[in-house]
Amino acid sequence: MSTVRTTAATTWVLLRGLTRETGHWGDFPALLRAQRPQCRVVAIDLPGNGRLHGERSPTRIEANVGHCRAQLRSMSIEGPVHLLAMSMGAMVAVEWAARHPDELAGCVLVNTSLRPFSPWFHRLRPANYVALLGLALWPQPGRRRERTVLRLTSRHHVDDDTVIDAWTALRRVHPVSAANALRQLLAAARYRAPAQAPAVPMLVLTSARDGLVDSRCSQRLAARWGIDIHMHPTAGHDLPLDDGTWLATQAVQWAARRR
Repeated sequence: MSTVRTTAATTWVLLRGLTRETGHWGDFPALLRAQRPQCRVVAIDLPGNGRLHGERSPTRIEANVGHCRAQLRSMSIEGPVHLLAMSMGAMVAVEWAARHPDELAGCVLVNTSLRPFSPWFHRLRPANYVALLGLALWPQPGRRRERTVLRLTSRHHVDDDTVIDAWTALRRVHPVSAANALRQLLAAARYRAPAQAPAVPMLVLTSARDGLVDSRCSQRLAARWGIDIHMHPTAGHDLPLDDGTWLATQAVQWAARRR
């Protein structure tokens, strides 16, 4: 099979976070393409989520990098590409950049948190621990589960039945097991980012009203690595859901300025 060679300007690879899948991007890929119609947008799943829900989730972020690289190879996509990744997906992006910088043209890191730059009680707000453990350990009706997730991750769509219905349908088709959810939590908790920024251009985007991860995590990361950061004033953790147009605009304009 021939290999499709792509350029940094035309290919964006999207990575979601803990127990989330490609379907949770919603209309964001279309919004990104609308900003730059000639670009190619590819969303891939982490093992244990989405189309890969039957696979065992790795307990190391490093292993997720290998899975993601293999997925791109299976789609005949060569780098360098841009990564746009949020939360745990952004941890995968950072490790990818550290290990294989030649494969990436740039990384946009959305609402992430990394050791050793932030304390544990900022990386995951303690007020959410009971709710998150309940989601991971105890079976709940689909709509109730997704309503809880929406409450934790959104500021603009709280109790939005349209979103809850869509997420419930995704979970019905691609259920994430409790064991895989715990493995992903373990991978995120134990990951330690490099002290120095990887040799890949990076942009940090964060939400001022993120109720899951304190936005100071993104601010400390940007300050430590000396990279650009922009903050959305009203969005929650799920920035693509709360204001996908803002996110797409920030990412594409940043990439264009670099060129």
